[in-house]
Amino acid sequence: MTAKYYIACDLGAESGRVMLSTLADGKLQLEEVHRFANGPVQIQGSLRWNVLSVFEELKIGLRKVATRGVPVSGISVDSWGVDYVLLNDRQAMLSVPYHYRDSRTEHTYARAMEKAGQEKIFAETGIQFLPFNTLYQLVAECEKNPELVKIADQFLNIADYFNYLFCGVGRTEVSMASTTQIYNPHIQNWSAELIQQFDFPETLFPTIVPSGTKLGPLTPELCTETGLPPVEVIATCSHDTGAAVAAVPAEGDDWAYLSSGTWSLLGAELPTPLINDAARKHNFTNEAGFGGTTRFLKNIIGLWLLQESRRVWAKQGLQLDYAEINRLAEQAEPYRSLVNPNDGRFLKPENMPAEIASYCRETGQPEPETPGQFARCILESLSLLYGQLLNVLEQLTGRSISKLHIVGGGSQSKLLNQFAANATGRMVLAGPVEATAIGNLLIQAIATGDLESLEELRRVVRTSFTIETYEPQQTADWQQARQRFANLELDT
Repeated sequence: MTAKYYIACDLGAESGRVMLSTLADGKLQLEEVHRFANGPVQIQGSLRWNVLSVFEELKIGLRKVATRGVPVSGISVDSWGVDYVLLNDRQAMLSVPYHYRDSRTEHTYARAMEKAGQEKIFAETGIQFLPFNTLYQLVAECEKNPELVKIADQFLNIADYFNYLFCGVGRTEVSMASTTQIYNPHIQNWSAELIQQFDFPETLFPTIVPSGTKLGPLTPELCTETGLPPVEVIATCSHDTGAAVAAVPAEGDDWAYLSSGTWSLLGAELPTPLINDAARKHNFTNEAGFGGTTRFLKNIIGLWLLQESRRVWAKQGLQLDYAEINRLAEQAEPYRSLVNPNDGRFLKPENMPAEIASYCRETGQPEPETPGQFARCILESLSLLYGQLLNVLEQLTGRSISKLHIVGGGSQSKLLNQFAANATGRMVLAGPVEATAIGNLLIQAIATGDLESLEELRRVVRTSFTIETYEPQQTADWQQARQRFANLELDT
């Protein structure tokens, strides 16, 4: 097979990367061409995304790819969900987009619940209730910026927006559309009922396209600016979790996945949505996956707990990398303190270690005092939550789950992987780390005809990357920890 080259622009809440891949003889090789920091910007009491800076960084990455002189077959962007940019045919950006942790939805979320009700919204969308979903952001937008909404031609979620900047074609890819909580999976289009219920302008909603849609070539302006030829821009799975799940190296149907990063997304791949009262009460979600699949999952706070703790320690003058944090956690006393990672106090804390200590104090547990104790508390608590949610997932889907595939940055933590195996009582298969970029790149290969199917995509992943296995080590201590954790007030 002649080598094929693809570019993935993989945007996360902490950093972004431009990745160049080579696909040859059934194997994929990755090169991180450019990495840059990403994060929110405070502007007059609001939290925003600096998308113009991100665009400049992406162009730097594309220029670096151009110097390689390889024939690139495709380029695609993936990102987190829910946030968006408003635009029209005269202005490529009408305002600086809000960050999902901005406080503007705190009141609109409650009012939206009163106006439409959980039952109706879930029946229409099958999507879990998070106060920062696009639905509630648009409610806030229409209330606080009606003049802006009036002149907007459409909104585009972040990855779809950058695909638009690359090729000039504004479309919403279905995996991203499904995360907005305004998409109806039954009709595979925007929910006319919710659009009418919340008085949204119908013209605001862009055309939805399937995963793996060719959008058009790189614009002449960008070709000149980057040195690349008119490479085809492809909407793969614009939502990063959609891309990551496509790259899970699984076989059969006795497995669940955990996309482990700032957020932990734990779920199963289903052929059709599972929308019923039980799924709603447990706040599971039905997001679109590649090839018409459904990502039935639970979105929970993940390594955000550790990332924010590390940020606070750094401000206090204690610089620790994640390898050192994991080493300190391994040496710390086990099962000393446990928290419910889904407690609302951990969503937007000013001081994460202080919030964790407060939770432990309120629940009659010893407060963590050292970074190792905090990290151990976080990793054990996350693992125990994974175990509890896997049991709920089995009940909701009727499936027997014997394996948990952990992909993403969190799969690099051998300690967390082993804790997850111990806490869940299931075999853990860890890797690949770069699942999101891999899914992005290999869906491009399907779109261009270089691969044929999702099954072949996953076979390439299994052939190309090392997957580490962790067997559960069942002990009486873990059993006791499970019981202690179950006695905490949990949102499952």
